[in-house]
Amino acid sequence: MNHEELFDVRRFENRNGVSSWRVSGWLHGVRIRRNFKSREEAAAGKAALEIKAEQDTSGLRSITTRLTAEQASEAEAVFRRLEGRSRSLGFYVDYALATYRDPIHDRTLGEASKHYLEVRASDEIQGQLSHRQMLSFRWELRALESAFRGKTVSELSADALTGFLKRGLASKKTYNNRRGLIGPFLKFCLLKDWIATNPIDRVPHFRGIGHRRGSAPTLSASQCAEIMEWAENESHGALIPFIALCLFAGIRPDPYVGEIAKLEPKHVRVDTGVILIEPEVSKVRMKRAVAIQPNLAAWLAAYPLDRYPIMPRGFRRLRLKFRKRFNLSHDILRHTFVSMFVAKFRSMGEAALQAGNSESIIRKHYLDLKTPAEAEAFFNIRPQAGQSIVALPRVV
Repeated sequence: MNHEELFDVRRFENRNGVSSWRVSGWLHGVRIRRNFKSREEAAAGKAALEIKAEQDTSGLRSITTRLTAEQASEAEAVFRRLEGRSRSLGFYVDYALATYRDPIHDRTLGEASKHYLEVRASDEIQGQLSHRQMLSFRWELRALESAFRGKTVSELSADALTGFLKRGLASKKTYNNRRGLIGPFLKFCLLKDWIATNPIDRVPHFRGIGHRRGSAPTLSASQCAEIMEWAENESHGALIPFIALCLFAGIRPDPYVGEIAKLEPKHVRVDTGVILIEPEVSKVRMKRAVAIQPNLAAWLAAYPLDRYPIMPRGFRRLRLKFRKRFNLSHDILRHTFVSMFVAKFRSMGEAALQAGNSESIIRKHYLDLKTPAEAEAFFNIRPQAGQSIVALPRVV
């Protein structure tokens, strides 16, 4: 402390003869003289002046506060750390409160995905989610957990998620599909208060790519004839009902979750010439009726469903052999039916009703893929004459 800021206490005689105690000294160049009735009061006054002098010299302030000494010390340390920044302490506190989660709210990706999949499984049981979509959620979340093993959901960042979605040189469509699976999961975590903000909101989304898909892959009429000839000679024609219903009626062919997996013989009404696709069978949960064309009726007459199950014993092995034999892609049998139907009947509206699609989809992917002559040849593919019927066991 500066020597001018030292104070002393002396006895002082007032003009009226009354004695008092005077505190005198200098504070920042200003002379200080204060009188007190007792020596004790003067000592307290001197101490207060010395504290004020010390505070003014060191930058300290004397204030009334509800903070404890420890809290006040921490607040001072925080303010020193904020020197040179343009934002206030309150701004940074608000940001921390909005983004930080206490460890009690943390969930590992494994725990969070388990809870989420339980909810989605309930949706599947209630018919609000298809089995195929359920599998997609499970596979993508399993990949997410593997890529960020040991991490909590709150540790996921937009940059990290973007890199995850691009894995394996994914196309833009695949990238969008993956984003569409991870997004609902993270929204679920946000509602559970496991994350403060949803990082998927800052993950890019490719737009305007849906229309780029071209014409659907199809088979020629000669290829279809070759397939049916092979099917008749393979395992006593065990795969005929499956192939014929998918190829000549456009039934969705996935043997696990497709329409063919849920179609029952009672739905195939050869006597009335129609296949009834009930809502619980249809992919889009809408009832439709598929007309049985004359050549399909001939196949079902030669290989009746009461003796030739749609999925006979050993079906998976036979189907795999069939796909490898002809190098078939997913849904190509159905695509072929729709394109041939449009070529033969020239009605996109009727084709949409038969296939369970919209007219815009029919126009975009199936119109003018086949000629009327090829369609005529396709719908004239029939079983060989004199085919003997062999009863086959059903799948168990």
